[in-house]
Amino acid sequence: MSASLCRIGPAVKDELLQKGYGLGSGISLFIATNICETIVWKCFSPTTINSGRGTEFEGALIALFHLIITRPNKVKALKEAFYRPQLPNVTNLLATILVFMVVIFFQSFRVDLPVVSKQRGDQRPPYPIKLFYTSNMPIILQTALVSNLYFLSQILYKRFSNNIFVGLLGRWEEPEYAPGGTSIPVGGLAYYVSPPQSFLDMISDPFHAVFYVTFVLATCALFSKAWIEVSGSSARDVAKQLKDQELLLKGHREPSMVRELNRYIPTAAAFGGMCIGALTVCADFLGAIGSGTGILLAVTIIYQYFEMFLKEGGPLNLPFMH
Repeated sequence: MSASLCRIGPAVKDELLQKGYGLGSGISLFIATNICETIVWKCFSPTTINSGRGTEFEGALIALFHLIITRPNKVKALKEAFYRPQLPNVTNLLATILVFMVVIFFQSFRVDLPVVSKQRGDQRPPYPIKLFYTSNMPIILQTALVSNLYFLSQILYKRFSNNIFVGLLGRWEEPEYAPGGTSIPVGGLAYYVSPPQSFLDMISDPFHAVFYVTFVLATCALFSKAWIEVSGSSARDVAKQLKDQELLLKGHREPSMVRELNRYIPTAAAFGGMCIGALTVCADFLGAIGSGTGILLAVTIIYQYFEMFLKEGGPLNLPFMH
């Protein structure tokens, strides 16, 4: 019954938000909240863990102060707080903050196409084409693809571990430090599409790192270009929307609008998808808390809510809105 309530609750709240009782989508809000909760927990978790080096706190910031206070060698304590393995550390936290700032910076990159009224010829608000034209959809689709591959590979490996074709799809092991018997890929395609765990892993297996980067960039670019066709945001669809609103791109007639939009939209979709993939890879390599995919999802969702709040909260005349 508890599981049923957990599934029904988000759906009901999403339905309420979609009907106008709030901003945005309930599902997006739950995703962003869950990722932010993970980051906050790994920063301030009071849970204690015996890792073989003595009792340590799980939270990176709490561990920092605990190590500085309790260890006689302060330099060694700082080094351990910044670089301790298998547990959240200060370097992971700084990498998370850096990724947040970089993604927010790239969110402002866009091209504004001037728009005029078809009847009166007066200037209208420009049509923006953002660098992240498809937002976080490429990384969502890429994550879904990899998750399904992991799921299929694990099921087949548990039943047919000696089969050569199953081994090519993925080989799995349960490391001692993994909680709850979690398996990790150690070979096959599932291993090569998984992110390297550290820079040491990248150096020891450079082909894995190169394959992973190429896979993420290529799939994000392809999914982004495919998404504009199925979501009604391609150049042809945008031109039709402008035509229905009796608007024209400044300096262009109706027949040439599609050609002009095709100069920007497919490029923004593909390049923006690659940028999303590159930021995800960088976040994974830097060890950002919550994984690169989670950070990208959280930042893009929060930024979308911020833009919606600015539109809805204009009459509030708050100082930071100017």
